[in-house]
Amino acid sequence: MSPLIINLATYSMIEHRAIIKLCNCNCSWSRLSSMNVARYDFACAEVNGLVYAVGGYGANGDSLSCAEVYDPDTNKWTPIESLRRPRWGCFACGFEGKLYVMGGRSNFTIGNSKFVDVYNPEKHDWCEMKNGCVMVTAHAVLGKKLFCMEWKNQRKLAIFNPEDNSWKMVPVPLTGSSSIGFRFGILDDKLLLFSLEEEPSYRTLLYDPSAAPGSEWQTSDIRPSGLCLCSVTIKA
Repeated sequence: MSPLIINLATYSMIEHRAIIKLCNCNCSWSRLSSMNVARYDFACAEVNGLVYAVGGYGANGDSLSCAEVYDPDTNKWTPIESLRRPRWGCFACGFEGKLYVMGGRSNFTIGNSKFVDVYNPEKHDWCEMKNGCVMVTAHAVLGKKLFCMEWKNQRKLAIFNPEDNSWKMVPVPLTGSSSIGFRFGILDDKLLLFSLEEEPSYRTLLYDPSAAPGSEWQTSDIRPSGLCLCSVTIKA
């Protein structure tokens, strides 16, 4: 099957269940089956060819713990086991055949969530870790590790290793203003840090996790023509 781009659209204040896909064979969009539960501000990721939607807010503004999975072969959404607690404003990613949900909030009274929810599709259940990042503003999966930037600390790169569930904090070099926020991009197995501000003196940072210790950080000539809101790498 040809590669597809699936967009979980939230274009309407009435319905937040619409799913559309882009077919690269004729560059056209078409509507797919809607989610079972209307939601927004939820986590979404692909694992083993299936698309997962987790948590978020419901149509009435209530916080959700429910989750569901989309199979592009059958064009159907199927509910899966719910999270242990409601969660919104979070993000999700796939590692080694499992779904990881991090960041965001679970309750207005207890603040931002440091819990990491991990879903195992083979066992159809969730487990929980307690050492995640909070208020994540940028994230990317590179190789077998997750790279995150927290809102409270834009000068450190948080690197998660799922093999031992450990985090490593790496200082970010200063180029341009110290108040610059970032969005991530990936190119040639390297992490690019694009500026969220129009800072003339900023040069795009490049982090190479395979480089020798002390030489992981470099600068790149790659620079978006405008502010970078998101970045997607497509391999031909």
